[in-house]
Amino acid sequence: MITTDFVHGSPCWLDIGAPDVPATARFYGSVFGWEFQSWGSDPEAGEYGGFRLDGKGVGGIGPLTEKGARSAWMIYFKTDDADATAQAVERQGGTVRVPPFDANGWGRMAQFTDPQGGQFAVWQAGQQTTGMEVADQPGSLCWTELYTTDAAGAKAFYGGLFGWTTQDMPMPGDEEGTGGTYSLITPAGQPEERMHGGLMQLPAKDLSVNGGRPYWHPVFATADCDATVAKVTENGGSVQMGPEDAEGVGRLAVCIDPNGADFVVLKPSEM
Repeated sequence: MITTDFVHGSPCWLDIGAPDVPATARFYGSVFGWEFQSWGSDPEAGEYGGFRLDGKGVGGIGPLTEKGARSAWMIYFKTDDADATAQAVERQGGTVRVPPFDANGWGRMAQFTDPQGGQFAVWQAGQQTTGMEVADQPGSLCWTELYTTDAAGAKAFYGGLFGWTTQDMPMPGDEEGTGGTYSLITPAGQPEERMHGGLMQLPAKDLSVNGGRPYWHPVFATADCDATVAKVTENGGSVQMGPEDAEGVGRLAVCIDPNGADFVVLKPSEM
């Protein structure tokens, strides 16, 4: 499960780059009940802000800043030293896309690309905030997932970078073991109940949402998967897969927002 008691390498924040911040904020507000809070604007880039659920921060939103970038969610993992992490990324064959910088006194952040092409970020907390204020509840982040073209390579990279351990299992509902392997991710030195995500190897042809390149996406908890999916489609989004039941996991659907950013909604089995 994801908690707000962040440890090294655990998910601690996420944000989305959008071509139209106000419109995108309205979409997610309609789907999850999030409230948009403006953090100001840049004359050239546009408006930045955060999403809040019952007064607690669940993520951020801002304009697309890279030429040719697609709208997508970015997942941030906790680090105590963003600069040291950037150096480690390069040593292990990754790329520093956005060098470490101070985020207006809130903390220090950087964005990277892993050797297979998956993009992610790190957050070094300042004194004012450590990251998201709610997790593993309806309307908040409950899981993270990496679709990659090289599972072994991804395990080696992130294991070396964050110390993650992985546990392989057959895909849910695949009794014969012919449908692929799903690898569960646990932060370094943490018990299994602190698992925060998974990774799965897929061929490039199945990664069309990102032009065939690996990518991370968030999984948001919901109390009613079908009702949430209805809100997605009613507000201009679409559904890539589901809703469907996954044995031992819950009822889930892969959704696409009006700008093409993908995310998953899940009603966990125990919820």
